[in-house]
Amino acid sequence: MDLATSTVLITGGSNGIGLGLARKLISAGSQVIVTGRRQQALSEAKKQLPELHTLVSDAGKISDREALVQEVLETFPGLNVLVNNAGAQRFKTMKQELETDWADRHQEIAVNLEAPVHYANMLTPHFLKQKEAAIVNVTSGLAFIPCAFAPMYGATKAAMHSYTQAMRPNYRGTSIRIIELAPPPLKTDLPSSQQTGGDLGEFLEGIWPRLAAGEEEIGFGLSEEARKEGPDQIKVRFDRMTGMAFKGPTMAD
Repeated sequence: MDLATSTVLITGGSNGIGLGLARKLISAGSQVIVTGRRQQALSEAKKQLPELHTLVSDAGKISDREALVQEVLETFPGLNVLVNNAGAQRFKTMKQELETDWADRHQEIAVNLEAPVHYANMLTPHFLKQKEAAIVNVTSGLAFIPCAFAPMYGATKAAMHSYTQAMRPNYRGTSIRIIELAPPPLKTDLPSSQQTGGDLGEFLEGIWPRLAAGEEEIGFGLSEEARKEGPDQIKVRFDRMTGMAFKGPTMAD
């Protein structure tokens, strides 16, 4: 990808991984648009990066997604890169989920799974007209290792990993490159990062050359190890992680 001439839309880009990628892309010469649900967070991001373009939009709402794509294509007709970064994560066991309204549970599915697919579908016709384009789906190390204490989050990321793999043969022979970026736990706004997250700067420095080169599947640290492992190794990791961090309650409690 020629990042010096790219126009990039990053969903969920007001902080964390999204804002970090925006900073890298702007430094490389890209024009970058980021979205977020809160105007205050977007304003703070723009203070850090004055060149940044910001738009308020909720990835969990169909109407917001449709309005966003229409506005971005009208304002930035050269758009050629989508980074599906917006994410939602809740730490609840399956027993706890029984007492949770489905609307709250569906939000996690809508943001993590429905939104990336919807954005990609809406932007594909436009991207097919570009000389070169890319769709970058940000998943997680939990796309490869199930998570008993954040089961819906892990399931949505595993689904996006599967969907991203299925996209590649469907887009083969076009101008659109399909990339999966699978971060390990990092110090971001997601709950899992609060105690065990790695350094965001180190992650960005580590993945940046591979992303710029257009590698199809990119992990880092634990997620890089997990994406290369077989079923037996994955089970060992799952059992170890569950034993260390899963506190219940379970259905038996």
